[in-house]
Amino acid sequence: MASSYRPLAVSLGDPAGIGPEVVGKCWDHRARFDLPPFVAIGDPRSLAAVWDGPIATIDDPREADAAFDVGLPILPIASVAADIPGHPSVAGAHCSLDALELAVGLARSGSASAVVTGPVSKHQLYAIGFTHPGQTEFVAERCGVSPTNVAMMLAGPTLRTVPVTTHIPLAEVIGALSPALIEARGRAALRGLQRSFGIADPRLAVAGINPHAGEGGSLGREEIELIMPAIEALRAEGWRVTGPHPADTMFHAAARANYDVALCMYHDQALIPLKALHFEEGVNITLGLPIVRTAPDHGTAFDIAGQDQADPRAMAAAIRLAAESAVHRAAVAA
Repeated sequence: MASSYRPLAVSLGDPAGIGPEVVGKCWDHRARFDLPPFVAIGDPRSLAAVWDGPIATIDDPREADAAFDVGLPILPIASVAADIPGHPSVAGAHCSLDALELAVGLARSGSASAVVTGPVSKHQLYAIGFTHPGQTEFVAERCGVSPTNVAMMLAGPTLRTVPVTTHIPLAEVIGALSPALIEARGRAALRGLQRSFGIADPRLAVAGINPHAGEGGSLGREEIELIMPAIEALRAEGWRVTGPHPADTMFHAAARANYDVALCMYHDQALIPLKALHFEEGVNITLGLPIVRTAPDHGTAFDIAGQDQADPRAMAAAIRLAAESAVHRAAVAA
């Protein structure tokens, strides 16, 4: 008998990557990681190829709660061929995209409380016609939200960062920045801390882009012309915002105590400090969506797939944060 429980929906990602292995290991260590019931979505063969635990095939996500203590519940996605770990394929790319689509659909319909997305290969997805920069933009489109109004937050135990620009060449960053975009990302980050983290009065620290945050304009005027107008606009709305700060002094322990999230101007400015501090526990959470979506902050790692070397801690952290965020969302909505 199906219950009314709404599990987390966890897409396995590329079946040839480490997604299936780390999801299986999360079920193995569900008590140690303090994980709630979740349902995997993908090709069961990709799990069986890298993990010898019990698999419980279900037809309805409401069955996940009862099945969870028996085996890892999975909503199967049919693939034309089973992938070999470490050897990505076109079939596997289709499978990963279908799993992502189903997971998002379950969350949007209310059948799942949140979505956790396993790592995918953008190269393989592009080969089958995928046109989005990444899963974040795909999920935003499926939720009817403009990519400008969402923010990719990287979260660890002692640091949260949000990049204003993401997967673009460094040479294009300055041209892509604008006061409106910086303001929108900052607002999404602040509102996300309220809705998904339960922080009533969040603090945002904004990084500069030039050395020493431009040194008053002598090392670049982007802080004055692009970043400061966004900060002033957010402050005018009543948000607690500081900056622009020199990026090289923002991430030591004493500095991190002064803010709840750091807004960074480009991808590596946000991800390097997060991964330096929390490489095994980093989580990607998309803010600004009507659903909760998280992901482990690592890739497919095809080079170690199928070798029982994948560390499940980031996936466990993503599942745990998704569950916590869903609770915060429900409390705000109540």
